[in-house]
Amino acid sequence: MRIKLNSVLVDDQSKALTFYTEVLGFVVSQDVPVGEFRWLTVRSPEGGETELTLEPNANPAAKAYQEALFGQGIPLTAFEVDDVKAEFQRLRAKGVEFTTEPMQAGPVWIAVFSDTCGNLIQIYQPPKA
Repeated sequence: MRIKLNSVLVDDQSKALTFYTEVLGFVVSQDVPVGEFRWLTVRSPEGGETELTLEPNANPAAKAYQEALFGQGIPLTAFEVDDVKAEFQRLRAKGVEFTTEPMQAGPVWIAVFSDTCGNLIQIYQPPKA
């Protein structure tokens, strides 16, 4: 069993695609029309096989879940980075709004930002081995 695909709920797939590629730096893996929506995945340009689906929140339960997490300040998912402070500076320079600036949480450094599509996303830097 392997993790090869994970999803984030988004309120607008086109807006999400722009944010996740042009701002975060992911690359498009799949973009296939599926009725009114798209099978839309991105992946890290650094390699690996894991893809992230930019999943429409069209289902009322999905939308309610997304809004509840955001309202409570809970990130929907987290992405690992090599240097949280440097990534914070890079993203802030691109206009990304952070709800939590870089801070240490035990041995891990974290920061949290809004993805403009209804989610809070955490970035984290694991301790150096």
